Amino acid sequence: MKVIAVTGTPGTGKTTIAKRMAKEKGCKYLDVTKLVKENKIYDSYDRKKKAYDVDVKKLNKFLIKMILAEKAEKTKCLVIDSHLSHYLPARYVDLCIVAKTDLKKLKKRLEKRGYSAAKVRENMDAEIFDVCLNEAKEEGHRIKIIKN
Repeated sequence: MKVIAVTGTPGTGKTTIAKRMAKEKGCKYLDVTKLVKENKIYDSYDRKKKAYDVDVKKLNKFLIKMILAEKAEKTKCLVIDSHLSHYLPARYVDLCIVAKTDLKKLKKRLEKRGYSAAKVRENMDAEIFDVCLNEAKEEGHRIKIIKN
């Protein structure tokens, strides 16, 4: 089974890329944000940021169980959509796609989502400093960058 992790700063087009890829390749699509909420894989909810504080170790444990279960079910391939998917150990992921986008586009997208000025700035900084890309490299992933 092939596992593709799609990561990137919020607003860079991860979900668009992941859903399109899953459809084109006939893969199962995993929305990690939905899984986090449904399975309570978070420590708390930050009202100021309007975001869940996810325990990455718990999330990885959960996702690894899902990957192994899908393998046992003979699933052809799995596309994992999350700005945290690059934290999965590289041995479970065949390809890590990092979504990137133009900073002006990113700012507009984040503001359109109703993000606070501080949250927009935090995500803009993450994109400027290639946080997801650098962390994916540190994790040892085979990486492909897609500009969206």
